Amino acid sequence: MNSSQETSLRVPYHRASIGREEIEEVVKTLESGWLTTGPRTAQFEREFATSIAGAPHAQAVSSCTAGLHLSLVALGIGPGMEVITTPLTFCATVNMIIHVGATPVLADIGPDGNIDPESVRSRITERTRAIIPVHLCGLPCDMTAIWAIAKQYGLHVIEDAAHAAGAQYLHSPIGAGNPQTGERSDAAVFSFYATKNMTTGEGGMITAHDAELAETLKSLCLHGISKNAWNRYSDKGNWYYEVLQPGFKYNLTDLQSALGIHQMRKLEGFIRTRTEYARLYNEFFSGIEELEAPPDKRDCRHAWHLYSLRLNLDKLTINRAEFIERLNQRGIGTSVHFIPIPLHPAYKEIAERPENQCPEAMKLYPRLVSLPLYPAMTSSQVEYVAENVKQIALETRKHAAVFV
Repeated sequence: MNSSQETSLRVPYHRASIGREEIEEVVKTLESGWLTTGPRTAQFEREFATSIAGAPHAQAVSSCTAGLHLSLVALGIGPGMEVITTPLTFCATVNMIIHVGATPVLADIGPDGNIDPESVRSRITERTRAIIPVHLCGLPCDMTAIWAIAKQYGLHVIEDAAHAAGAQYLHSPIGAGNPQTGERSDAAVFSFYATKNMTTGEGGMITAHDAELAETLKSLCLHGISKNAWNRYSDKGNWYYEVLQPGFKYNLTDLQSALGIHQMRKLEGFIRTRTEYARLYNEFFSGIEELEAPPDKRDCRHAWHLYSLRLNLDKLTINRAEFIERLNQRGIGTSVHFIPIPLHPAYKEIAERPENQCPEAMKLYPRLVSLPLYPAMTSSQVEYVAENVKQIALETRKHAAVFV
């Protein structure tokens, strides 16, 4: 959908919540003369680590994709190694495994749409070095089971937390691990893309607990140069620097961090609104057998980045594409999360391997429709979407045969 179509919709799929605080902070940044990575980025990293992720270290990056790449490189993942992840994810997760020269292996999903730990276990070989679970839609994966598998086989864990800023697992923030047991991932990688729960337009954050890994991430993020080079243009900086390892240009700017600082402080309110709107959707769809609400878990806090409705197609006379088209005709924007990795031409070779067969993901995919869910919506817009979804379901339901 192009931008003109999006703005003409009665309820667009997404609209960012940008307030006066963000605008004023960006203006102050422009006036400061420091536009690239500087004091606001450092502040953003500190506050995100402590208040959002519960981790001692955070590295701001240009995207979640960049964060996944950096994490894999910093952990030494490369050619001849395998990394297990889910087929129900955006292509970036798999692309970064490929770009470090490793082989992606797809484990199937469980009923909640997240990667199934037992399927992960069945995919492990002598070449497996890491697991990348994806917290789909903002619902945390079963990290206790994944950490146990990783410990048993000596594997790294990188959480793809693109959807999960503000989510909690066992009452701790994603990125914190389990403070009671000490179990945790090597890294968690968050996204601040325009549609995410908090945004910097483009951008992301890596959180980590290990100081040495954090230093490696920091160096790799900016060409692999020595630490003092980050401040070489400030009054406390030094012109001299050394390249310690071949790195990348993945740093986040102060202009973006100016947005992130205030978005981060509003995140709790954003999630409360998202949670309330998800509850309203659930109430509207309750008792409609053609519609199935997204899963939730009692021991987690769902970040509700997405409301991914499940259609019971066996009870409908139309398919998902027709359902989406009818919503579009009524001025409602939608999306689908995600087209499974095996269905993309770029991954044909991966899809054909016997160890990458994921029947549960392929069964779920045709049923998924992501409805609008964001704080800038009004409750009346939520009701408008819900009423129309319900009406379409009832209009296209299959009627039981009547025998005389």
